[in-house]
Amino acid sequence: MRRSDLEHSIRAATEIIRQDRVIIIGSQAVLGSWGEDELPATATMSDEVDICPLNDDDAESLADELDAAIGEWSSFHTTHGFYIQGVGRNTAELPQGWEDRLVRVRNENTNNATGLCLDPYDLCAAKLIAGREKDYAFVMALLEHDFVNPDVLIARIELFEPHVARSDAAASWVRSTDVPDAEL
Repeated sequence: MRRSDLEHSIRAATEIIRQDRVIIIGSQAVLGSWGEDELPATATMSDEVDICPLNDDDAESLADELDAAIGEWSSFHTTHGFYIQGVGRNTAELPQGWEDRLVRVRNENTNNATGLCLDPYDLCAAKLIAGREKDYAFVMALLEHDFVNPDVLIARIELFEPHVARSDAAASWVRSTDVPDAEL
């Protein structure tokens, strides 16, 4: 995926839900911080942009509306080669204070709508809590290419609420990598 695809996703999603801001929760939020030419291929290989309406109802109707209009196997997906997965705020476990660290994407390509992308450390912490194989590969790529510092990532993992399962395992995983600067 390219930064221009992220911007297109922001533009399309905000038009569909009739709001001027959305939150990008999934891996492609990394494109809010760096361009595709800077990032390792593993970090941009997804063809899915997880977008959460800033304001939705309890039934997450707007997220469902995104799925129906521009989701997987839609004409949007077929035409552009990527799609939007509408998600709710509770889709991912996120560290305390994540909303204060969102990375803003707003420009002419977004029609001046705003995409609020997860900060790379919050994104990596959430990926490690999810604990899927593809999530570990994503985080490892960012660690190995020095986009994410292991010590800062561990500090971010420590910001999860005490009830969040896997936070100890996530921090241990980061410490076990061979990436320099991880406190062992």
